[in-house]
Amino acid sequence: MSGQSLTDRITAAQHSVTGSAVSKTVCKATTHEIMGPKKKHLDYLIQCTNEMNVNIPQLADSLFERTTNSSWVVVFKSLITTHHLMVYGNERFIQYLASRNTLFNLSNFLDKSGLQGYDMSTFIRRYSRYLNEKAVSYRQVAFDFTKVKRGADGVMRTMNTEKLLKTVPIIQNQMDALLDFNVNSNELTNGVINAAFMLLFKDAIRLFAAYNEGIINLLEKYFDMKKNQCKEGLDIYKKFLTRMTRISEFLKVAEQVGIDRGDIPDLSQAPSSLLDALEQHLASLEGKKIKDSTAASRATTLSNAVSSLASTGLSLTKVDEREKQAALEEEQARLKALKEQRLKELAKKPHTSLTTAASPVSTSAGGIMTAPAIDIFSTPSSSNSTSKLPNDLLDLQQPTFHPSVHPMSTASQVASTWGGFDELGGLLKPTVASQNQNLPVAKLPPSKLVSDDLDSSLANLVGNLGIGNGTTKNDVNWSQPGEKKLTGGSNWQPKVAPTTAWNAATMPPQMGSVPVMTQPTLIYSQPVMRPPNPFGPVSGAQIQFM
Repeated sequence: MSGQSLTDRITAAQHSVTGSAVSKTVCKATTHEIMGPKKKHLDYLIQCTNEMNVNIPQLADSLFERTTNSSWVVVFKSLITTHHLMVYGNERFIQYLASRNTLFNLSNFLDKSGLQGYDMSTFIRRYSRYLNEKAVSYRQVAFDFTKVKRGADGVMRTMNTEKLLKTVPIIQNQMDALLDFNVNSNELTNGVINAAFMLLFKDAIRLFAAYNEGIINLLEKYFDMKKNQCKEGLDIYKKFLTRMTRISEFLKVAEQVGIDRGDIPDLSQAPSSLLDALEQHLASLEGKKIKDSTAASRATTLSNAVSSLASTGLSLTKVDEREKQAALEEEQARLKALKEQRLKELAKKPHTSLTTAASPVSTSAGGIMTAPAIDIFSTPSSSNSTSKLPNDLLDLQQPTFHPSVHPMSTASQVASTWGGFDELGGLLKPTVASQNQNLPVAKLPPSKLVSDDLDSSLANLVGNLGIGNGTTKNDVNWSQPGEKKLTGGSNWQPKVAPTTAWNAATMPPQMGSVPVMTQPTLIYSQPVMRPPNPFGPVSGAQIQFM
């Protein structure tokens, strides 16, 4: 079987519809292709573990769900992906795995689809056991042995006696689970199991380095321990010698499958005389008869043993550092390739002009060209109108508003729209006219409305308006509720048919030959204080002749 199966494509499409990019990537990393998970998918999932908005339980559940598949390829790749995230992902991923009561329940897994399925199912059961033990170890000590600080001031070298005797057996259990994978070079026949073996190989080096430092610390404290502690320590050291032999065999398999010799550490065993010295010391504590030995010879034996184990630890550290350096160089090369690719893409793109016809502001020759602004207050032209009134009050191009006295020559234009004034100079309401009917122009006596003196003109206007049944008051309220005919204000509307000839959007600036003082307060609808002038706008209202 090669290539993505139809099931893989359907599953990925389902996650695309539901919008789960994490689950989709998990599916792509664990397809039916007989090859290890692709690096791009693993890198994406590693990045997901570093994002705080990514649900780690959901990511882990997606991997667990893939292990329920009947295909050994999908299950094996799910374990590999999980192992990869435990090693290279954010620590909160392995923390979550350690918090679960159960992880992989694959002790009875068997793919009966073919002979290869039978063979690979064996390694799946062993591999899942190691991952479970790795998570359990983290739960017990709250750190990953493959990531702890090493050296003279490392975690395992500075641990006290009681804690050390409890911690080293945990390392032994994890090391046993790793070595129980027990694969030969002739069984590494496909890309899936090869990917698993490489992760196990890297874990073995780091795990044994922590194990080795724990034994060094144990030997340095051994001759100062109590009898029960010495008994436990001696048993731990004997198991260590056995596991050193097994790890040597594991490293030989790695060398046979093509791993570089420089990536395989040299393991130096302690002299056999050390074991005799440890056993004699315990026998002396138990009151048994032992061979006579001087403290100097015992110290020499211990020093030689510690030196050999330290040499092994140094070799393991060099291999680990070499791997880290290679990974760093690989990452730098990848970033450099991405940068070069990006520069090529930018070089191929045409340089488009920054000036667009639809934009009111454009750049040209280092300067900014501003297009003419659109007058949103302009009145659309009508086929029925015969003339356009100039100097609209809402024209924003006028910098200031100046009071002016309009000549009588414009009275005919205003009268045609507003209906003109009555005999006494009073303002009449707008009249309704048909499309083919011309409105009569009211004749106004110029002697009443026009004067060289502005104050006299205003006084004549007060008398001609005749507000309040012909009586003039100094305290006239234009917005009294009792008024029935409103000639201004924001609530006034003409009682005319919809086909009226005048347009409210084009309010003329002049009304016949009546001298009108244009004030800025007539335009802005802001509340103002009542002025002393009885004809000024009332506070909180706006007078508009519309």
